[in-house]
Order: sequence, then structure tokens, then C-alpha cells
Amino acid sequence: MSMEKMTKIEENFQRAISLKRMVDRWQNSHTTCLWQMTLSQRRNPYATLRMQETMVQELALANKQLLMVRQAALHQLFEKEHQQYQQELNQMGKAFYVERL
Repeated sequence: MSMEKMTKIEENFQRAISLKRMVDRWQNSHTTCLWQMTLSQRRNPYATLRMQETMVQELALANKQLLMVRQAALHQLFEKEHQQYQQELNQMGKAFYVERL
């Protein structure tokens, strides 16, 4: 083997070693990140539970507000229909019977 070919093989070998080291560093940092994530999840279960409780409470309040808005819209619709029926009855010379107390 020529000397030039040997140096080329050594360069390729060194390049492969450096790439292997870089991949190892990336794998180690990835493992460390995963470990940190699971550590923080294990460390803060109560914070997670509190956050879930807050989300449940906010959803309940949002549903309650939505229900109130729908009830108000339905009440407004019934009131509008009542006014329309009253106008139609007035045009025919009739009216709703209203008992006075």
C-alpha cells in the first residue's frame, strides 16, 4: 500500500471517529433531556394536579356562562315571538287573556 493511500484511510478513520463522538454526544444530550423531563414530571405531580383542577374549574365556568348566554337568547326569542303573536291578534281584533290580581 502506498503512503498516500494510508493517510487517506487514516483521515477517513479519524473523520468516522469524530462523527461517532458527535452522535454519542447528541444521544447523551437527548437522554439527559428526557431524564430532566421525567424528573420534573415526577417532582411536580401536585403542580400538575392543581393545574388539572384549575382547568376543570375553568371549563365548568365556561359551560355555565355558555348556558346562561343560551338561556338569555332563548328568552329573547320567546319574548319576540310573544310580541309577534300579540301584534297578529291585535290586527284581528283579539288579545291574550291576562288575569289581573
